Amino acid sequence: MADVEFLALATKPSVQLSYSFQAPETTTTPVLVVFLNGLGLPQAFWHPVISQLKALRNGRSLPAFLTYDRFGQGQTTERDPQDAGAEDPTHGHDCIASVQDLRQLLIQITGEKLGVDVDSVSLVLVGNSIGCALARLYAQEYSGTVTALLLLDSVLANSDFVSVFPDPDAPDFDPATIHPIPVEAILAVRAGTRRIFHPDVGNKEGLSRRNLRDLLPASDGPLLRGPNGHGPYVTVVGHDFDTFAEESAKMGPPKPVTNRFVNPYWQRYNEGLAKITEPEFSKGPILAPNAGHFVQKDNPEFVAQELNELLEKVI
Repeated sequence: MADVEFLALATKPSVQLSYSFQAPETTTTPVLVVFLNGLGLPQAFWHPVISQLKALRNGRSLPAFLTYDRFGQGQTTERDPQDAGAEDPTHGHDCIASVQDLRQLLIQITGEKLGVDVDSVSLVLVGNSIGCALARLYAQEYSGTVTALLLLDSVLANSDFVSVFPDPDAPDFDPATIHPIPVEAILAVRAGTRRIFHPDVGNKEGLSRRNLRDLLPASDGPLLRGPNGHGPYVTVVGHDFDTFAEESAKMGPPKPVTNRFVNPYWQRYNEGLAKITEPEFSKGPILAPNAGHFVQKDNPEFVAQELNELLEKVI
């Protein structure tokens, strides 16, 4: 496994980002796979996926791999300098700022490590949770530059999370619609969700989600453009329903509530997500066996298999 290195972005020279880069092996096609963290797990959790992929390919050509920790995350201990003047440092910068940082990182990495221009590389973005939103935004902001996306249990970018559950305080609410779940249970789940997952809740990274639903108002659009005049290859992966329900129960929502409201809602979101490219370039949504929200942690072998399938199309 490649060692963690540090670099300063030319656009933010006063701080250092941690990253890990592995050079390509026996390939003439310049392909770079970039792994995009969620808010929860740092770059180290992608390394088992890379190891599994290497074993799977068994001597066949390998692309270059890049993992990194955003400012204030994992081994990048320094905060985004943009946050210094923020009224609330837990909402110091948004996803567009993180995408711009990613662009600068890729400019420097492709130039220094691969000796090529960033836009001459076949870029494969692998994201989990909010990393999926960053992958989509990157593909939108830098249209025509992303060859493939592997989206692992994307954040519900256009949701406040609370509205996933019925509102017992709404004038038209009918308790029969949630039977046999008691109203008190739904009220408790909504309160807990607002306290933990609502976009107004900040994080130590300072990556704000407050405007994410404005940046990505629909799961099924806009249609992305790849480098060859058509959309990129897109594989959409969701969590295993039972595993996620068990995972969620540890944080509050009982399994029947998650299975009745959250899992169907997330599945509909993922069905839309599969439409951000043309049907012939889309796969999914498929469910990762025995994996909760952090798919790369729970089932790295599955992620490696899906990534390998995408690489077969682009290498």
